[in-house]
Amino acid sequence: MPKKEKQGVVISNKMDKTIVVKVADYEPHPKYKKIIESNKNYKAHDEGHVCNVGDTVRIVESRPLSGGKRWSLLEVVEKAR
Repeated sequence: MPKKEKQGVVISNKMDKTIVVKVADYEPHPKYKKIIESNKNYKAHDEGHVCNVGDTVRIVESRPLSGGKRWSLLEVVEKAR
């Protein structure tokens, strides 16, 4: 089974070797069909401290690295301005 990948924006890099990534998911409302955005935050492992707040990154599933960290940084898609 392939590992899941998600793309989102870094909202925090204050922890050591950890970033918090906000991932947006867009789904239509079941009855009214309006597109609704739902956001979820994921903690991801950033070994080399390469991410800054505002960067667009891609994260991938990994083994549990700590109590709440289950994702690892795959690549930086776009640097923040």
